Amino acid sequence: MARLRAVACGVALLAGSGLQAAIAQDHFPARAVTFVVPYAAGGTTDLVARTVGARMAQILGQPIVIENRGGAGGNIGMAAVARAKPDGYTVGMGAISTNALNPHIYKKMPFDPRKDFTAIGMLGTSTIVLEAGSALPQDIKNVQELLDYARKNPGTPYGTAGVGTSMHLAGVLFAQLSHTEWVHVPYKGSSPLITDLIGGRVQVAFDNLPASLPQIQAGKLRALAVAGARRSPSLPDVPTMAEAGLKGYAVEPWFGVYGPAGIPAPIVQNLQHALQEALADTAVQTKLLAAGFSPRSSTGEELATLTANEYERLGKVAKDAKMMAD
Repeated sequence: MARLRAVACGVALLAGSGLQAAIAQDHFPARAVTFVVPYAAGGTTDLVARTVGARMAQILGQPIVIENRGGAGGNIGMAAVARAKPDGYTVGMGAISTNALNPHIYKKMPFDPRKDFTAIGMLGTSTIVLEAGSALPQDIKNVQELLDYARKNPGTPYGTAGVGTSMHLAGVLFAQLSHTEWVHVPYKGSSPLITDLIGGRVQVAFDNLPASLPQIQAGKLRALAVAGARRSPSLPDVPTMAEAGLKGYAVEPWFGVYGPAGIPAPIVQNLQHALQEALADTAVQTKLLAAGFSPRSSTGEELATLTANEYERLGKVAKDAKMMAD
């Protein structure tokens, strides 16, 4: 009889824990959600996360706390997301770099993007701009003139916001498709890169448009081309690389929201709905577009498919270019 009571108690406990989990899912979120941005505060990703996160908080009825955890090309922040409890209360802003490119160029990775995350949904895409600073001769006004200059000056340096970033990838593909020789100069973010471009310490750069747009609009930097397949609404008169003569060139950094692997489907759906509704908000779209970011929503399944496809595609690019990061 005692044994039967023990078994009955065990069944009751299991049933109770299952009921508690179900109740927790139905009432999600019951407290603040942490949104990890794996880059420093003040950049493009920070702006996007805070703008979208603020609207999601209104929709969910709980605060969205932005936590900047930069370092190692975004790997440190996304590793924290991968290690978090899969209850929906920790999500992160993954990207083309962290979830597709980095595993092929870093010797040691703290996570596997193919199995350590739950895809929630897309945030959108950014634009990379090829821009000239004060040190580049003023008569160079387009991509073909820049390539002529590079062929006469092999080993010309170009700057980016860091090793393994989508901007670095854009520079590698630029060199490959144009058959020119360049020296990559990585910076620790866009801010010091832009300072050196304006100050004449580096001649050209590939940078995220939202970071450089104010200086381009002020006439301190010259935009020669954008890296995406389409022109940017923020720079409608600036051609794409393909239009400028590099057929087949297109690099479009994408960003999405991921949680740790194993988040229950009802919680994923709740987060996905809030993300999609936030991105559909006119005020959110206006603010992001003004900063040079193109909002684009998706389902979690669509983001997972994109991640897998990009992982395979960029693996080949990184291998062919011998891209490496410590």
